[in-house]
Amino acid sequence: MQPKSRDTTVFMHTIYNQIAYLIDFIFQIFSLFFRHPRMKFLRFVKGQQGLLNHIIANERATGDERPTLWVHASSLGEYNVAKPIVRRLHESGRWRIVLTVFSPSGLDYLKRYRQHVDAVYALPLDKPRNVRRFLDTVKPQRAVFIISEYWVNYLYELGKREIPTYLVSANITERAPFMHWYGGLWRRQLKTYTHFFVLNEASQKRLQRIGFTNVTVTGDPLFDNARKVARSPYENPIIEHFVNGGKVFIAGSIHDKQDLEMVATVANRHQDTRFILVPHEISPENILRIKKRLLCQAHRYSHCTPETDFSKTQVLIIDFMGALASIYRYARWAYVGGGFTPYLHSIIEATAYGLPVAYGPRIERKPTAQELAELGVGRIVENAEQLDDWFAELKDNEKRLEKISQTARDYMKRHEGATESIVATISTHEG
Repeated sequence: MQPKSRDTTVFMHTIYNQIAYLIDFIFQIFSLFFRHPRMKFLRFVKGQQGLLNHIIANERATGDERPTLWVHASSLGEYNVAKPIVRRLHESGRWRIVLTVFSPSGLDYLKRYRQHVDAVYALPLDKPRNVRRFLDTVKPQRAVFIISEYWVNYLYELGKREIPTYLVSANITERAPFMHWYGGLWRRQLKTYTHFFVLNEASQKRLQRIGFTNVTVTGDPLFDNARKVARSPYENPIIEHFVNGGKVFIAGSIHDKQDLEMVATVANRHQDTRFILVPHEISPENILRIKKRLLCQAHRYSHCTPETDFSKTQVLIIDFMGALASIYRYARWAYVGGGFTPYLHSIIEATAYGLPVAYGPRIERKPTAQELAELGVGRIVENAEQLDDWFAELKDNEKRLEKISQTARDYMKRHEGATESIVATISTHEG
């Protein structure tokens, strides 16, 4: 790096840190004046208060002498990508695994139902002092980040301490900051990564273009996790009673008003078909919003029992988290939410059951979405009319549904195996 470029990067790092401190200050002010317990942003702010002291106290009390492997996933969806890797590493008995999560809802779920990890924390804000205290306390001997995590100070400090660090399931796009002229700060921090495990050759070529050759195309570990879930036994008497052997349309991870508008329109037009709706946000206010948009009778899962009379019920709304990947087994068609934001939720989980799956047009972070669309398994839809047309085409077309199902299962099988490669590299520290 030339001196002028180095000076620019140092300046950008200073600005980044000033912004981090400003955000922290705003959080503190925010928490003084806003106290509504259901505000998602406030939950995040509250989660940061006293966080490092909590982590320090917990870590001091562990008494576990195994080396620590730190895994960071921004949300529950990203953790599902990491899950097969974490499972394998934890089952080896060699590692103590510490998981950090950025999303408050994902953190709540993983704290309650943690598997294959020894501790779960919120990620402290990316301020230099926070980072140093966190790493001094947790003392990771490996660090694994999932999909698109480029925390400048965490990467800087991990590199400074020469801790082997890996980016898993990365989809490198032209929109990434380090692909642009102003991205010197991020390009510098990418040098921390011991190895990049990327989803496709396009990601590999982009990293090579900016000077990184420590890249392997492994595909997505989520394929391994989704197939494992699909093959694992799962019984839910309430859902089974609702389905009653019929064909069901499932809308998973309904993310925003646009998702709801589309799904509700199709449900209202096809009242001879039962629907299972799984909102991304399960607050009472959001559940009420969903019920108001439907013209039919809808029940909340939490208000039901295996004896509930569903004879006049068209829609079952799932108001608990963590089981969507298993619930897809009860469906014949699927819609996956988040596709009108940059954060389309997992379509692989539905594909594992051979389902045709529709989703919104924002697929730039999900190469699988484009591949499935080209195979005829997926369908990109931009409005309720397109979703309704897609569903109408498939609704009674058993021959087409069977062909899609076989194509989907073949696709899943071809993409298995990422976990083995990643675990082997992390375990042996091959750069």
